Formats: sequence, structure tokens, C-alpha cells
Amino acid sequence: MAEAKKATKSTAATSKKSDGFTAEERAAMKERAKEMKAEANKANAESDVIAKIAEMPEADRVLAERIHAIMKANAPSLTPKTWYGMPAYATADGKIVCFFQSADKFKARYATFGFNPDAKLDEGHMWPVAFALTKLTAAEEARIIALVKKAVS
Repeated sequence: MAEAKKATKSTAATSKKSDGFTAEERAAMKERAKEMKAEANKANAESDVIAKIAEMPEADRVLAERIHAIMKANAPSLTPKTWYGMPAYATADGKIVCFFQSADKFKARYATFGFNPDAKLDEGHMWPVAFALTKLTAAEEARIIALVKKAVS
């Protein structure tokens, strides 16, 4: 009988509601569900990206607009689309190569420009896949252009 009580107590302890996902994470998952439903209509993909960029606070919007221009000019083979509510750039078969995450999205102190596994950035056994962005100068833009060109090569 003691074992049965112990099992019940253990089950009750594990069924307590945990904090789980943050509100921002839940919102990103809802965005992704909407995006998956809309993927059949690829004609609106770039306009969705532009609309998401327009919703960003000014500091993030300026960075995202510049990243979008860089991507269009230097990786025309990638298709702009939203991914978890973020501007992203995908291969013809829909695999996300890189993305821009605004600082505001997860209340971070910097925006992020990141790459997913389909980006061809491999360098030995370790390489960076995400970069913090607070400002885009000519130096950062040149580095992003080089990384994007390598990622799609």
C-alpha cells in the first residue's frame, strides 16, 4: 500500500504545470503554424516578409530592411519567407538557409542573423552559425555578404 501511495504522490509531483514556454516562444510557434498553412501560396511569401519587417520597432526594422536588401542582391537563388514570424531565406525546396531575428522578438539586447544546417559554412569541426547585430556598417555588411555567398555556394 505504501508503494501505491508513493506512486500516486510521484505522479502528482510530475503532473504539476511547469513554466514551459514563454509567451514569446508560444507566439513564435503560433506564427510557424500559420506559415506552414500558408506555404502553399508562395506568391505572398516576400510580401509577408516585408510586412513582418514593417511591424518591427525602428532599430530592428532598419537592420532587417538592410539584411533583406543584402539577401536579394547577393543570394537571388534564395526565396524570402517568414519562419517562426521572422524574415528568412530558403532554398528552392523550402529549406531555411538563414534568418533575421529582431531583438524585440525575444526581448534580447541585440538582433540576430543566423544560419541553419543547410548553409554551407563548415570550417573544420567548429564554426559560428549566428551573429549578434546592433548596427550595420560597411564592415558588417561585407562580412554578411561573404557569409551568405559561402552559405549558398
